[in-house]
Amino acid sequence: METQRHRLVLIPPPFQGHLTPMLQLATILHLKGFSITISHAHFNSPDPSNYPNFSFLPLFYDLSDTNITSKNVVDVTATLNTTKCVSPIKESLVDQIERANINHEKIVCVIYDGSMYSIDSVARELQLPSIVLRTTSATNLLTYHAFVQRQSKGFPPLQDSMLSLDLVPELEPLRFKDLPMLNSGVMQQLIAKTIAVRPSLGVICNTVDCLEEESLYRLHQVYKVSIFPIGPLHMIAEEDSSSSSFVEEDYSCIGWLNNKARKSVLYVSLGSIASWEEKELTEVACGLANSKQNFLWVIRSETISDVSEWLKSLPKDVKVAIAERGCIVKWAPQGEVLAHQAVGGFWSHCGWNSTLESLCEGVPIMCQPHFGDQRVNARLLSHVWKVGIEWSYVMERGEIEGAVRRLMVNQEGKEMSQRALELKNEIRLAVKGGSSYDALNRLVKSILSVNI
Repeated sequence: METQRHRLVLIPPPFQGHLTPMLQLATILHLKGFSITISHAHFNSPDPSNYPNFSFLPLFYDLSDTNITSKNVVDVTATLNTTKCVSPIKESLVDQIERANINHEKIVCVIYDGSMYSIDSVARELQLPSIVLRTTSATNLLTYHAFVQRQSKGFPPLQDSMLSLDLVPELEPLRFKDLPMLNSGVMQQLIAKTIAVRPSLGVICNTVDCLEEESLYRLHQVYKVSIFPIGPLHMIAEEDSSSSSFVEEDYSCIGWLNNKARKSVLYVSLGSIASWEEKELTEVACGLANSKQNFLWVIRSETISDVSEWLKSLPKDVKVAIAERGCIVKWAPQGEVLAHQAVGGFWSHCGWNSTLESLCEGVPIMCQPHFGDQRVNARLLSHVWKVGIEWSYVMERGEIEGAVRRLMVNQEGKEMSQRALELKNEIRLAVKGGSSYDALNRLVKSILSVNI
């Protein structure tokens, strides 16, 4: 009698910062012996050729072109949880169950992104075990729970005018100004619904015990389900992981880095969504030039229509500095960049994926959070782990020059670099046989135990 194979169905949303860790998790679980199906949106799709061992199943959501091209993550997420998008997911799962039976397989678990909370009810209806993947820090998830608690007690949502330096009593050392802005009705509903979900097998967090032990403990108290801190996912999947970038990566910058001294380069990138306006770009260029530091700068194509023309408009001394000490690309292979010995600092938006990648390579961060969980992460970097610089965030060349030199030249930055190296080693121990290794094995055992 042929042995029944175990198949996992993973369902990510069509956002770079969510799709990437889901594919990394899929890679890890495939190495543990599971067959993998990725059910994904028909837009912002992964390249199947990069994952020859996976099955890819596009889902044709009933979304308008406006939805698809929008950078409004909140609106797209809300739409993904409506019946017109959930129905194709249910139909797909029913079809996959039937196909699995024919092929002597069994769908043993559905793993879905936390933003796609409506899948929970579908999994329960189809009697499929389910797990949620959370792609933010555990600390950020606690801020969502705190928001719902405050709302239930009659506190109004936080507004810009209420973002004080006072500590949040239940979330120290976070201040009110560090909390995610949940000031739209749609966003408030999304948060309330996503944290209300209790998946049958538990929650996977892309984090590490040594970074967030207390937050993970508190999260377990809140959820009352198993918590699996299996992170950093990109490090565990490292040797067998392929690029999932929506944008072509420019590897020419690696050759440029090869000719720079150790820890002499500041890497500047705001991720796939956040950006600066043209006036701010000019202040950044002047600040970087005046800092006298080498820099690798990502300026995405949609940020400015013609980078070449903009460069021509800069003062002569700034153009000279960029030619001598700078490298500008539209998109960079961030993992390779941060791992390069020439990189000594990272000017970052503090997205959770970027934060983890930087910590894993022992690279301290010049924080500039923009939205979502980024302010929480910046606070963790600067005041908990003490590997990040908090500065004024005023986009003025003098402020920028001072912040860059604090990170790259001053004693403060050197101490942060040493702490970052220590954290890097702690994280590697967690992955190689410590807490993350144990959590992964617990996860596999949990999935198999309900499918005996």
